[in-house]
Amino acid sequence: MEHHPDQVCEETIFQQIFWDYAHRIRNFLYYKCGNLPLAEDLTQEAFIRLWNNCEKVSYPKAKSFLFTVANNLFLDALKHQKVVKRFELSYIHEDQNLNAEHILEGDELKKLIEKALVELSEKQRIVFLLSRIEKMTYQEIAELLEISVKAVEKRMHKALVKLREVVEKNQ
Repeated sequence: MEHHPDQVCEETIFQQIFWDYAHRIRNFLYYKCGNLPLAEDLTQEAFIRLWNNCEKVSYPKAKSFLFTVANNLFLDALKHQKVVKRFELSYIHEDQNLNAEHILEGDELKKLIEKALVELSEKQRIVFLLSRIEKMTYQEIAELLEISVKAVEKRMHKALVKLREVVEKNQ
């Protein structure tokens, strides 16, 4: 079914876009900044901007619009508020690739994974978390980040190598 640009202004269509993308956008921003309240605020602001521009944004372009606006809002927040936060990840319990030979207790594993994630570059961390937590395919990640699938594969490979190094060093 084809959608007309004005349909984004229809409340039911806008609500569906919200339910489809709000969680992913919030997590994307959280992975970038490690600050959940900020990620939630910026996600809300991105949807406000979509609503304010609903007549200009066609339904097929809504997802791209939201992620672009969210990323730009994040960059603005960095510039204006000097947001520098330690990366925190409170809901990774266990990752099979990190725990292939050794079984660690929950808290010990969580601390080790957090330590390893902090050592990744932002680009590597985002790709890793979008893949492992959001269960996005490399193709979906490539489209979201506007990079090639090969670039996603390269970042993921480097992230896994780095994570394994950190885990082995701390075993």
